[in-house]
Amino acid sequence: MSDRVPTRFVTTLLKMVDTRGYDFSHILSDAGLEFDPMQPDDPAYKAEISAMQYSRVYQHVLHLLQDETFGVTGSELVAPGAFRMMCYCIVSCDNLGQAIRRASEFYRTFFDERSQLYTNFSEQYARVGYRTLAPGAEGQAANQSQQVGVAEAYGLSMWHRFFGWLCGRPIELKRVDFTGSAPERLSRYEELFRCPLNFNQSNDLLYFDSACLSWPVVHTEHSLREFLRTAPYQLLIMDADPDSNNLSAQVKAMIGHDFSDGSPGFETIAQALNMSAPTLRRRLKREGTTFQQIKDDARCDAARLCLDRHELSINEVALQLGFTDPSAFHRSFKKWTGMTPGQFRLQRQRGESLAELADLAPVSDAG
Repeated sequence: MSDRVPTRFVTTLLKMVDTRGYDFSHILSDAGLEFDPMQPDDPAYKAEISAMQYSRVYQHVLHLLQDETFGVTGSELVAPGAFRMMCYCIVSCDNLGQAIRRASEFYRTFFDERSQLYTNFSEQYARVGYRTLAPGAEGQAANQSQQVGVAEAYGLSMWHRFFGWLCGRPIELKRVDFTGSAPERLSRYEELFRCPLNFNQSNDLLYFDSACLSWPVVHTEHSLREFLRTAPYQLLIMDADPDSNNLSAQVKAMIGHDFSDGSPGFETIAQALNMSAPTLRRRLKREGTTFQQIKDDARCDAARLCLDRHELSINEVALQLGFTDPSAFHRSFKKWTGMTPGQFRLQRQRGESLAELADLAPVSDAG
């Protein structure tokens, strides 16, 4: 899990704004970026930004363009908020397979052919991605003459993580196909997907075990609202390592990061997981944890997230987390992390300053 995002991801979003003639300087300011990602030669340029900074740019850009599609499709939606509505349509699905089919149907309804979500389920593999237009030899050769770009890889990666988020656990990929040729920095793509990569293929596709299609969708409208409010932050920081697949991860995903209106109770989560409360308690104990511990971890993660938002005072952070008494928040946070909220915020600020110094140091990149 990482809270850093390559700056070039932001560049992809800003180009969408720039080509339409919008001034994006206020977007950078609101996101806390003190340099222009479109100017890599700027001495203040940084190769990476925080996941929260990226998410703020994303929220501003996609609101401005009224295109809530993770910024990865080739067309704009017919109606503003369509991605949000798609999420509400699929969150009530029983399992991942049903959710993917419904999402695919939604995209066929609202998107043109370039951006429809292609699905193909077999006994062994589930294939999800984008079908290439003009599959004739001439069109295909033209497509394969170009290297796989950041946008294509980012788009597939976001769908992979989104499907894992729906189930509250990471999905192990068996293979990823790209229509383009292999990029120069192949290692970065290998790290992103952690599976065999195939280039010059007919479609851009994710492959994973069909058994995953029966996994239950663990989220509710409550956790979905919080996801949409900060998207794609949760996808960027989530652990995509299949080895971390466990029940406690599902429970933590269902609790989410939004505590302003309370959080799902133990009985509610047990019911959503189709098991009795004693069974859930017993299985969590087998994993060496408890519901209260998971809830504390989720609340601690939410506190860290809020403290990274410098426009919020510490008292406002306490209210966001459901604490009516700021001193109770201070005590809880120190119990969780060993430091006060103020000390944590100062440490983060110092960390960013050190990162700036590291960016100025000469490095050798053989990747």
